[in-house]
Amino acid sequence: MTSAPTRVLVVEDEAAAARVLMDEVGAAAGFVVAGHTCSGATALRRVVSDDEVDLVLLDIQLPDISGMDVLRRLRAAGCDVDVMAVTVLRDPSMLQAAMALGVVHYLLKPFTAATVRQKLEQYRAFHARRRAVAGHAIVQHEIDDVFTALRAMAVDSLPKGVGPESLHAVVTQLRRSGAMSATQAAEVLGTSRVTARRYLEYLTESGLAERRSRYGGAGRPEVEYRWSGDDSSPVPPTSAPDGCPDSST
Repeated sequence: MTSAPTRVLVVEDEAAAARVLMDEVGAAAGFVVAGHTCSGATALRRVVSDDEVDLVLLDIQLPDISGMDVLRRLRAAGCDVDVMAVTVLRDPSMLQAAMALGVVHYLLKPFTAATVRQKLEQYRAFHARRRAVAGHAIVQHEIDDVFTALRAMAVDSLPKGVGPESLHAVVTQLRRSGAMSATQAAEVLGTSRVTARRYLEYLTESGLAERRSRYGGAGRPEVEYRWSGDDSSPVPPTSAPDGCPDSST
């Protein structure tokens, strides 16, 4: 007998990130999108009143109430739905607080479609192991299997050659300037253009930057990368799904 798919509620107000999350959930075997909202209050009402949600992909910084408040209120209401926190924040205290509230994983922005796909696959393995031991007295090897599957979700998923500190530096500069070339990124990082381009292409694949040709100089046009992740950028925001405002946190 085939088990029912995992129903996922996406709570994300950044258009590009929400699109990647929903696309990957919809394409992943064993998962289905249960809905999308960019409001913490709406997510809270939906999850508490509706048992048709199995997993929440929860942005921590939302325009109305924080994802942490959503988590606290869910747990206070006795709701033990699985939650995967999604955030750009790298504060260790935030991580500890999220873990204390029972999040199954912590997905850092910026992320690629491949990263989301990997985390969903790892969650599916963890959920299957956990479901297999439900309803009977478990033995040691079953406990070990569950925790092995849980630890698998903590594997660093940045591609080879992309480091978190350098990525943060590129994101910070790109958000500040709005657009930059691989040459300019190389100056920020103190690396070669090839290495710098790897970071810019990673952001493009993540949906947080877009690639354009820069004209005006002699010779071939230079490729530039424009930030498209939030409203503070001079780039016009992309359309948000399900009528959400084009905003980012």
